[in-house]
Amino acid sequence: MTGPSAEVLDLFAVPGPATPLPGGQGRSVVAGDLVLSPDRDPAVQQWLCPLLARLAVTMDSRPHRRPLDLRIAVPVPARDGSWVVDGWAASRYEPDTVTTRDLDVTLAAGRVLHAELASWVPVRPAGLDARADRWAIAERVAFGEAEPPPEVATLVADLVADLVADLAADLAAGRAAPPSDLPSQLVHADLAGNVLLDGTGAAVIVDVSPAWRPVRWAEAVCVLDAVAHGDAPRSVLTGWSSDIERQLLLRALVFRLVSDPEPDRYRALVGR
Repeated sequence: MTGPSAEVLDLFAVPGPATPLPGGQGRSVVAGDLVLSPDRDPAVQQWLCPLLARLAVTMDSRPHRRPLDLRIAVPVPARDGSWVVDGWAASRYEPDTVTTRDLDVTLAAGRVLHAELASWVPVRPAGLDARADRWAIAERVAFGEAEPPPEVATLVADLVADLVADLAADLAAGRAAPPSDLPSQLVHADLAGNVLLDGTGAAVIVDVSPAWRPVRWAEAVCVLDAVAHGDAPRSVLTGWSSDIERQLLLRALVFRLVSDPEPDRYRALVGR
């Protein structure tokens, strides 16, 4: 991967060279006191970063804050005020942190974050409508708002069609509530691998991937990711046994089958 250019480093006021950051997708780098991440959509970051920065500062400055309370990695703008420079966005580097692979810890951190977001962002951000990246498209496919894109591999496309048919059958038989009946809010749709723990065990949320969907769906995506990546046993999926939980788990599976560059690791969880 090509790192940030000298112009990017200059605009974010950090020295080079940038050092690859372990974990995640292996594409972010550390430069000075910032983490720089590539391929960020300026239109999304323009509304998301100020929102997260204000929330992070509010959480950090609350009276009686405890050392183990959740933190959000604070987004940082460039010197010219932009949030994205040549595809790169920045957040405050959290030294001495490690990515947690503990599913329970990740889900617990996500629940705290989602409780904060529920009160902080009561109305669906208009900026979500303009998203056209593969994750946004996959999300719409998962909730029956779009057809799978033609670039999805044939075998995966057939599986997606079968799963969507299963969801439609559940709805027709009254075994699940329509997606529109489930309460939605701003959620982090990529929790797994994006919760860090500092030296004291405090959780730090990074790389928020925004979606306006049910919280339990975001948790279903997290659970699927943990199983697909080998961080949790397949048996955790059996805990999602109610009709609504099964629906959300299937929608999470459709989401990953369409969006993930390696969908076979999710296809293997279906048993078809």
